Amino acid sequence: MASKLLLRACQRVSVISRQNILLRTPQRALSGKGIPTDDEQAAGLERRILQALKKGQDPYSILKPKEYTGTRDDPHIVPSINNKRLVGCLCEEDNTAIVWFWLHEGNQQRCPSCGSHYKLVHHELPH
Repeated sequence: MASKLLLRACQRVSVISRQNILLRTPQRALSGKGIPTDDEQAAGLERRILQALKKGQDPYSILKPKEYTGTRDDPHIVPSINNKRLVGCLCEEDNTAIVWFWLHEGNQQRCPSCGSHYKLVHHELPH
């Protein structure tokens, strides 16, 4: 007897809850605006990077660097936070040996093996 009462009570509750669900549909939080963009949902470091890219900056060197010819008029630019940096040059495309040399701030320098020109440029840390 108790089980029949419990069964009828559960059926009535389920019918009432179905009617309420059908009458009022739940609203999504962003239903009026649509899908949020990357700018709207970005946070922290990702937001700072997106804001910098809008300004035309590349503080974390995310974008592909500009290609230089390596001549005296258009040397390879090497960013550094110090006044010198160790540079490795692959003189030929299929070469397995890397020619290492120190590049100092100021005048441009040549690779001792192939003659490509490099110039050290002071670069500030983004943070």
